Amino acid sequence: MKKNLVNRTVWVSAAAVIIVIVIAASTYYYFAYIWSNPNPSPSVSPTTTPTSSATSPVSTDLNWGGYGVASDFNNPQPVVTGVSGSWVVPEVAVSQNDTFSAIWVGIGGLFGKTLIQTGTEQDCINGAVSYYAWYELLPSDSVTITTMNVSPGDKISASITLSDPTLDLWTISINDLSNGQSFNQDFIYAAGRLSAEWVVERPTVDNVLSHLADFGVVTFSHCSAEVNNKSENLGDLHSVELLLSNRHRNQLVEVSNISSDGSSFTVKYLVSQ
Repeated sequence: MKKNLVNRTVWVSAAAVIIVIVIAASTYYYFAYIWSNPNPSPSVSPTTTPTSSATSPVSTDLNWGGYGVASDFNNPQPVVTGVSGSWVVPEVAVSQNDTFSAIWVGIGGLFGKTLIQTGTEQDCINGAVSYYAWYELLPSDSVTITTMNVSPGDKISASITLSDPTLDLWTISINDLSNGQSFNQDFIYAAGRLSAEWVVERPTVDNVLSHLADFGVVTFSHCSAEVNNKSENLGDLHSVELLLSNRHRNQLVEVSNISSDGSSFTVKYLVSQ
């Protein structure tokens, strides 16, 4: 009996040790997963207010660089129903590592999990560069627009508009003004309507933050949004600067102030990660 008791004690002790190891391992892998798979949508809640139309509060983000607007950052309302902007497709540098960059306008990404967006992609994969137009309605993956051919130097104009509020009907439009090609399509989508964005992004690829492609400088122009049924320039709205940084808060891009006319700004590449 003593032997059996000893064996049982040893078994119980071993089981306890195993349970502790399993719990510790589960905790480690949970936080490792969270750390390596951040939410691509920033949670922006600035408490400061801009000192002028050219100066906005700043929020660092792992994915996005650019600007976002809302009716009010402390208590945003679902009143954003349109966004538009233009840019020139940059030529990205060839790199040894695979690098990625996306330039887009969107609605709904700052405060919730809904986001409707369209833009261009500029990547270097296996030493070869590629350029294309796309759209995305989260949580679905992005969709390449195969009817458009995009090249460096092309002037792009993009817009997203709520066409029918009763049906949640949105119109996505993106035009290559240099070659005359365009995409215009309606989608039914329950967007949050809390914000509008103009962004250069380092995308998440296969659930991992990618290396940012060297795109040089991108200038967003003709930036406007429809808020409370009124179309206004970016600089005339409540805005926040989104500063793309790594996990050590080192800047990957430099975002300029909004121009004096309130309609444009630049994003400059600094480092890839």
